[in-house]
Amino acid sequence: MITLDQLISLLAKARYVAVLTGSGISAESGIPTFRGADGLWKQYRAEDLATPEAFRRDPTLVWEWYRFRRDIIRKAEPNPGHDALAEMERLVPNFVLITQNVDGLHQRSGSKTVIELHGNIFIDRCVECGREVDRSGQPEPETALPRCECGGLFRPGVVWFGEALPAEALNRAWDAVDQCDIFFSIGTSALVYPAAGLPDMARQRGAKVVEINPEKTPISSRMDLSIRESAAHTLQEIVAKLKAVKAS
Repeated sequence: MITLDQLISLLAKARYVAVLTGSGISAESGIPTFRGADGLWKQYRAEDLATPEAFRRDPTLVWEWYRFRRDIIRKAEPNPGHDALAEMERLVPNFVLITQNVDGLHQRSGSKTVIELHGNIFIDRCVECGREVDRSGQPEPETALPRCECGGLFRPGVVWFGEALPAEALNRAWDAVDQCDIFFSIGTSALVYPAAGLPDMARQRGAKVVEINPEKTPISSRMDLSIRESAAHTLQEIVAKLKAVKAS
C-alpha cells in the first residue's frame, strides 16, 4: 500500500502513466449510464437495445435511442476530472488514456492519446462496406434510418453487448499496460471484461495501481491505493500536487 503523498512522488518520477476510465467520470458531467433500473428509456433496458439482434429487429427504435443519447452528450461539458487528466498528460513523459466511455469528453477536454475500447457514439458505421462518418460536429440526418453512399444501413459505431472489442484498441491498451509505471482505474465498476482485467495485469507487471471510485469494487482490495472520492475532486488534487512538486 502507498499513501497519496507517495503516489505524487512516484508520479513525478514516472516515465509512463496509463489510465482506465469508466462511466463514473462522465456521470459527473450529467451523463446517465443507461444501465440498471435507473437507466430505463421508454421501458427498455440498455441490454435490450445495444445488441446486434435489437438492431436487426428494429433499427429505427435503436437509432431513436442513440440520437436521444447523442443529444444529451452534445449538451454536456467535460468536468474537472476530464480536465485534470488532460493536464496530467502534459506533466508526464508518456501517457495513455484508455476509456470505456463512448462520449468523447476526454478528447473535448484536451486529452490527446485516447484509446476508445467501446467505440464512439458519434460515429456512424456502414453495416455493408464499413465506411465511417463522424457526426460529432454535424446535425443528425433527417431520415430515421441513415444510409451510406453504398446503400447500406449505418449503425452507431459503438461496441454492443455480445460483440468483441476492436482488436487495434485492445492491443494498444495491452501495450500500455506492459509499459506503464503507474496505472489508474477511475470511475469504473471493474465488472466488464476485458477492461476490468487491465488493473490486475498492470499490477502483475510491476506497476503501482491506483483506484479512484466512491464505491468499493471487486479490485479494491488488490490496489496499492484505493481512494473513495469523486474523480473530479481527487484528480484535481493529484494534479495540483504533482505540478507543485515538479515546480519545486
